[in-house]
Amino acid sequence: MSLGSSVMARLGRLGPALSNDVVVERDLETKVPDGAVLLADHWFSPSTLSSAPVVLLRSPYGRRQLGVLGRLFSERGYQVIIQSCRGTFGSGGPTFDPFHHERADGLATLRWISEQPWFTGSVATFGPSYLGLAQWAVADDPPSFLKAMALQVTTARVRDIVYPGGSFALETGATWVQQLHLQERNPNTVILAMLLGRRRLRGAYTMLPLSEADTGVLGKKVAFYQDWLAHATPGDPWWDDLDWSRDVARMPPTTMLAGWHDPFLPGQLEDYRRLRDAGREVRLLIGPWTHASPRAGAAGLRDALDWFDQHLGERPSRRGSMVRFWVGGSRRWVDVDDWPPPHSVARWNFQPAGGLSPTPADAGAPDRFRFDPAHPAPGLGGPSLDMVRAGRRNQRRRESRSDVLAYTSDVLSSDLTIAGPVTAEVWVRCSISCHDVFVRLCDVHPSGRSYNVCDGIIRLDPSNTEAAGDGSSRVRVPMWPAALRFRRGHRIRVQVSSAAHPLYARNPGSGEPLGSASTLTPGTLEVFHDPEHPSGIDLPVTGI
Repeated sequence: MSLGSSVMARLGRLGPALSNDVVVERDLETKVPDGAVLLADHWFSPSTLSSAPVVLLRSPYGRRQLGVLGRLFSERGYQVIIQSCRGTFGSGGPTFDPFHHERADGLATLRWISEQPWFTGSVATFGPSYLGLAQWAVADDPPSFLKAMALQVTTARVRDIVYPGGSFALETGATWVQQLHLQERNPNTVILAMLLGRRRLRGAYTMLPLSEADTGVLGKKVAFYQDWLAHATPGDPWWDDLDWSRDVARMPPTTMLAGWHDPFLPGQLEDYRRLRDAGREVRLLIGPWTHASPRAGAAGLRDALDWFDQHLGERPSRRGSMVRFWVGGSRRWVDVDDWPPPHSVARWNFQPAGGLSPTPADAGAPDRFRFDPAHPAPGLGGPSLDMVRAGRRNQRRRESRSDVLAYTSDVLSSDLTIAGPVTAEVWVRCSISCHDVFVRLCDVHPSGRSYNVCDGIIRLDPSNTEAAGDGSSRVRVPMWPAALRFRRGHRIRVQVSSAAHPLYARNPGSGEPLGSASTLTPGTLEVFHDPEHPSGIDLPVTGI
């Protein structure tokens, strides 16, 4: 047992190792059909090799970096293959083209495993984020020996990550592009480059046109980033091959781990629903985590081992429920049979003078604010890959701005618990036809501090907006799902703005294509709240 595996085992509460005698074979070659050679490391304990199932991790982030996972699984009765995706860390390619080769390469790798002398008849797949996408890529045509999957903070549809609500996830995309560019350098060089790179990222976020941002940060064009910008239009068939959710009828038993502040959460819960509706065996765990949370990593390892022990080792699960999630505010885990749990939908209505109430609003003039894409409202927390900026943050700076409306309830006289999907309905009228509507639900503490709970954004233009006779439009904003207890003495707040930058790319307002837009057009947004225009937020109220 190494020091690293010992520490991670304690943090993950994994229980004792079955064997401390673990070895690794480096740089095993897998030749895929188009001739590319992919490199993999093979971790195993000689004492259990003849009976150990295989856990496969396919990653663009390097093999050595994930070695502690190889050791942890091997110490607990598994052998592990950690393979570098093509174009990364010595695997052929020659360049990394995200997502597009994972199906063919993944299926070829599974065939290769089945031909090895140490193959014992069973394989499971494991991993978060891109490693989860690589699992999804083979999920529609799995070989019979693929017995289980552990999909963590990931989703089956790539476009949902890149363009949530039709708006470009700029902060997440830029952070990932920079990470990939730096990751194969010397570790000390990477640390320095990341520190300097944060300043470059800030400059890239305001660069026009947006297609120049990769050059601004990295000094060169990034082909896949340019592809993303070139295929911004909803329904573009370019994304079709990167939707792995269309056929889930043969997926093996799957366990999912998600985080309340993770960019992948809405898509992942849709994946869960698809699997349930298709009659597949699927388990779900949602915690108070951002995308790269170390606590999520430890929980994911523990969850996967439990699932693999059950489906490959025929040992009973140590978890009693199929769905477990963390309820903020009450700081507790809840076990239920399905997601979402039983709930009723309660409309909290926008009111004049910034109020928020279960009572429908009386007649009143709309609220309005002027927004300027040159000075967009900041994101301040939320679902981002940027570890420093993501998650739960005090909203004081956002809510003090003139281009952010805040609708706040009276002080709650009793606790109010929500768990499930959250949706806002906002009636708006804008002076320009191309703009965004961003909505954020917040929990306001007695101290006055306001913390973000969940977000939603919609990018509007003439193609997806239908105006009423008075020029107003009813906008439905699907938000991140949530589970939170608003405690007695707290207040509920809903923000409405036109931006959350750089979490989402600012809408230039000019109607120009996203990547080439160079003109920033200010506008005025009106938000209605009267009987004919009942703006509000629908909360999933539950008694759990």
